Amino acid sequence: MTRRTMLALAASAPFAAPAAIAADPPVKLGVDLFSLRSQNWTPVQLLDYCAAQKARVVHFSEIRFIGGLDPENLRAVRRHAEQVGIEVEIGMKSICPTSKMFDAKAGTAEEQLAKMVDAATTVGSHIVRAVLGSSDDRHPGPIERHIESTVKVLRNSRSKVMDAGLKVAIENHAGDMQARELKSLVEMAGKDFVGVCLDSGNPLWTLEDPHLTLETLHPYVLTSHVRDSAVWKVPEGAAVAWVRMGEGNVRIDEYVRKYAELCPGRALSLESILTNARVFPYRDARFWDAYRNDPAWEFTRFLEIAERGKPKPPEPSLKERDAVLRKEREDLEASLAYTRRLLGIA
Repeated sequence: MTRRTMLALAASAPFAAPAAIAADPPVKLGVDLFSLRSQNWTPVQLLDYCAAQKARVVHFSEIRFIGGLDPENLRAVRRHAEQVGIEVEIGMKSICPTSKMFDAKAGTAEEQLAKMVDAATTVGSHIVRAVLGSSDDRHPGPIERHIESTVKVLRNSRSKVMDAGLKVAIENHAGDMQARELKSLVEMAGKDFVGVCLDSGNPLWTLEDPHLTLETLHPYVLTSHVRDSAVWKVPEGAAVAWVRMGEGNVRIDEYVRKYAELCPGRALSLESILTNARVFPYRDARFWDAYRNDPAWEFTRFLEIAERGKPKPPEPSLKERDAVLRKEREDLEASLAYTRRLLGIA
């Protein structure tokens, strides 16, 4: 395809998407489509919007965003992604049969993962992102039981994944695992075909400093989700809110630069989620039932972030759907612009 043809295709797209990014930055700036979870767009519309925002990677983190696993649909997504110069990554939810998040109605974990491996091959994704579960799986726990369950599924799926030339990227997701726990999962399953989807916001839901998470897991990183966070002390313990890039107090600039240095060439995909405060009542002794193995020195690093934080005002309550959709896009675009400036990407 000639450059003139690529530009013509881009100009005909709904969002006037550029064909490719001219520069070669240290990481591939991308978008996790959970950032656009409310837009109800087709895969082509999502790709065109992300290309217009100069994203190099689009991470279809849930099957619903890609419009289903029908091979013809996946081939159409792949063709359009290639036309607008975007690399596709795909993902799924829980592959842990003992997790509260696991959907047994969709088949065994091995069957679900096998379908995603086939889908990744068709759509041109080099990974399948998957998760264990969420913070609910730490209560009553122990989380080690769920880690063992996930490792068993991965080992059972090894030949399928390896034969396809892919890797499974397990995310530190929604407060399920701390960094050392995810590291143990990857090493028990086999780091030759299992790695990490590194999320910068979720460590705080496990009382963990995101910089510690990066320091621990960077050798295993295959892709990432990035967002900023605000953390501050409250009478019960600490509060955590997710915010636009540059509006938190977890030293996100340093985190992004460190990620670019430690994980060169990997995707740095923004997962824009803005939340109100979630309180972690660590002053209650019962809270620690889920964190019996958390070393004091690690928790101290989390406390240092909380101690320098200031309370974040609540997010405005928007009643009109158009306003909700507009704000979702504005939040993502502001974070993308901030990150491009930080990385020196045009």
